Amino acid sequence: MNQLAVSPSPDIRFVTVILLAMGLSTPGKAEITSLDAGNIDEILNNAGVALVNFYADWCRFSQMLHPIFEEASNTVREEFPDTSQVVFARVDCDQHSDIAQRYRITKYPTLKLFRNGMMMKREYRGQRSVAAIADFIRQQQVDPVKEIHSLEEINALDRSKRNIIAYFETKDSDNYHTYEKVANILRDDCTFLAAFGAVSEPERISGDNIIYKPVGENVPDMVYLSSLTNFDLTYTWAQDKCVPLVREITFENGEELTEEGIPFLILFHAKEDTNSLERFQHEVARQLIGEKGSINFLHADCDKFRHPLLHIQKTPADCPVIAIDSFRHMYVFPDFQDLGIPGRLKQFVLDLHSGKLHREFHHGPDPTDSTPGQEETAKEVASNPPESSFQKLAPSETRYTILSRDRDEL
Repeated sequence: MNQLAVSPSPDIRFVTVILLAMGLSTPGKAEITSLDAGNIDEILNNAGVALVNFYADWCRFSQMLHPIFEEASNTVREEFPDTSQVVFARVDCDQHSDIAQRYRITKYPTLKLFRNGMMMKREYRGQRSVAAIADFIRQQQVDPVKEIHSLEEINALDRSKRNIIAYFETKDSDNYHTYEKVANILRDDCTFLAAFGAVSEPERISGDNIIYKPVGENVPDMVYLSSLTNFDLTYTWAQDKCVPLVREITFENGEELTEEGIPFLILFHAKEDTNSLERFQHEVARQLIGEKGSINFLHADCDKFRHPLLHIQKTPADCPVIAIDSFRHMYVFPDFQDLGIPGRLKQFVLDLHSGKLHREFHHGPDPTDSTPGQEETAKEVASNPPESSFQKLAPSETRYTILSRDRDEL
């Protein structure tokens, strides 16, 4: 039986040529690595930079991002062909909910940046376009360490920023490679500089060394005294210097702080009220240093955050005010003047972790807190609870946090 060979019409041939020119009729060459529990650690740990797309198939925006993400991967691969230098990967969060939970993924799609297996605090929030994503990766390839060519340059440093300066005999050394790795991770938090060879020699009397220059003209330098080749020790020291124990929350960085996934302990204070801030910083360092990692210590401008204050029935006139934002409710520290009472601020945080603040928010004071002679009153409270101090502050069951205002203000 003869088969008829049908020639495409001129119109079809024209459309085919256009599609080929646009790259739409040929399969993509994207190298997107699918991550699961079995391969995620190995792949991310061996990647200098990895951009991971956390998605869900049912999400329309995830579907829209897929072809853009793949084309961005193609573009980047042409510029950075070394597969250990840049990796584009994805995680199906429905199939791998354990991974989504591990990295605190709460919305889809989410693009997270990793360096040598460590997730960066700031996720990608740029435009969801091929050009923007590719440009973001190019920026991540820029050397985070600025080389010093003369020690006189140090005198011209911007002392309003946190500066870390290192002095090495040679750039091709284990000491410098560790420093460079740390600088890559903390590039958004500190300015990293380095001097080499003859330039650095006057500062290398006892060998290679690293110093930290805090914010302020007259604040003394701090010297790193541990092993220069030990990444964990070097990173921990640098992170402690670059990331303040008490950070300021603004509408610009609020989402980034939220994505760290741990509650906020916030001091609301007037901008010019530096005394309250210093007291808060002192007590956090004295009472809560062991809680670092389980709660974020923040301070906020009362005037800028007057809307969240209204939700806890406070105004800027009431500041300074201390509150915990658990991302479900806000709980207020009873009296700022109690800040200096030994253990009082720590107990406030421990009551969050134990669930006591949440219970009292809904049911009034715990009966176990009653003093002798108050048992009957406690029973009445338990059976017919009045509004507790926390209920008066935010009686609604609505999930409310410090950032629950119009998103266009972020």
